[in-house]
Amino acid sequence: MEKIIDPVPLDLIKSELTPERKLMDTNKGGNELYVVDAHNAPNTMREIGRLREITYREAGGSSGKEIDVDEYDYMEKPYSQLIVWDPDAQAIIGGYRFILGKDVELREDGQPRVTSSHLYHFSDAFIKDYLPKSMELGRSFVAPEYQSSKAGAKALFTMDNLWDGIAGVMLSNPGTEYMFGKMTIYKSYDKAARELVLYFLNKHFPDKDELIRPYKPLSLDTDPRILELILREEGQKDDLRLLKDALRRLGVSIPPLVNSYINASPTMAIFGSAVNDELSDAIETGLMIHFEEIYAEKRDRHVRTFIEKRVSSLKRIRIPRKLKFKLDL
Repeated sequence: MEKIIDPVPLDLIKSELTPERKLMDTNKGGNELYVVDAHNAPNTMREIGRLREITYREAGGSSGKEIDVDEYDYMEKPYSQLIVWDPDAQAIIGGYRFILGKDVELREDGQPRVTSSHLYHFSDAFIKDYLPKSMELGRSFVAPEYQSSKAGAKALFTMDNLWDGIAGVMLSNPGTEYMFGKMTIYKSYDKAARELVLYFLNKHFPDKDELIRPYKPLSLDTDPRILELILREEGQKDDLRLLKDALRRLGVSIPPLVNSYINASPTMAIFGSAVNDELSDAIETGLMIHFEEIYAEKRDRHVRTFIEKRVSSLKRIRIPRKLKFKLDL
């Protein structure tokens, strides 16, 4: 393991978090959302890499390098970095990286050049019908000090803040209808609990069209008949209750990111799981969500946040008298 770098000087980060890179204020927690990349904000990129490496090491999986960055962060058309900024603490507290499907290039073998491509094979149907209307999300993190409820509202709402950002990015790019990526479960997570979680996901969110499949699918060691006895309900909500009860008896809970996706959409598609040898053999599970099929209350809350913040910004702009017009808001 390499020694993680020291924090990047705050003044360098703040100089790169300029107004034009601000996406919006968050719905809750009093935080701010920015979208940057390694080319227009190199110092912020290093701090993101530092925080990702710290977060993943504490969870039991990481790149082992001084910062967690790779070729996708620095390629000619790099992944963008969505970050949550705490203006009170003057710190980055969480983030995702993403790329829009319309910007994805295909490799010589016809597969998309995305972070999931070393673990998953993308069908022709996905590449043609879904990729141009999608965004790939990955490398999510919440800084360790913001993962405890003891940190207050800032910690409680960081993941919700990121959903504000996801909605904001999608609404800022008309035609983007789907989000896909991977959920990570680290090896430090109880194995019996992990197999229950994976069984639940594959049972209730199957990819019936086999749009994306792992090159080396992870098989469960637990006898499926045992898992079926534990998670025996046909309804997703009733089975989720059984899952939580079973995990509680094992002394764990559903991993936060997995829980966030389970509670996002009833029609999420799961693409199977694989071992990520680039992330300390963590278990990765592919997924895709149609934005319009996110639970209405959740979708509308994040959409409303984006619209209200944008309208608020418009109202603060001073429009020359000759160019004034009526806003039907």
